[in-house]
Amino acid sequence: MTAIRNMFYLTSAWGSGMCLILMTLLILAQIVARFMGVVIPSSEDFAGWLLSATLFFGLAYTFNAGGHIRVTIMLMRLPKGVRKVFESINMMIGILIVAFLAYYTVFTVYESYDYGDVTDTYLVVPLWAVQLPMAIGSVCLFIAFVDSSIQMLLGKTPGYIQNEDELASEE
Repeated sequence: MTAIRNMFYLTSAWGSGMCLILMTLLILAQIVARFMGVVIPSSEDFAGWLLSATLFFGLAYTFNAGGHIRVTIMLMRLPKGVRKVFESINMMIGILIVAFLAYYTVFTVYESYDYGDVTDTYLVVPLWAVQLPMAIGSVCLFIAFVDSSIQMLLGKTPGYIQNEDELASEE
């Protein structure tokens, strides 16, 4: 199960990294094209969409790595049992918030597909295709929250806590 979990988080990171590389290449191509007097249509739009995909694809990996901003100063000073209770409450609230986000991003993609919405840019692109990375990233983040909660319920230390504790012990 650990191999599948690691593959899931690495896939999230790789998706984010690939979108970042594509966005960089697109921007560089646009810079070179402008020097030659050529305009790449809607390149700014595609760069923005790739930026959004980069952010959302990276959410699950960043959460598991303990990279999201959290108030750990207080949590690390609490006794282990009390900290576990606070972490459990935080995870349940987080699951509710991320479930809401995931549901509505998936619903938005479905509605855009169902209505046949397209972008209002120079190049017409189906809107659902632009929104899909956001929905996939949100669902991956939801899975990451559920995974960490299950680990916590089984008495294991979730990845984000392990990484936070390692960082705190280095200081």
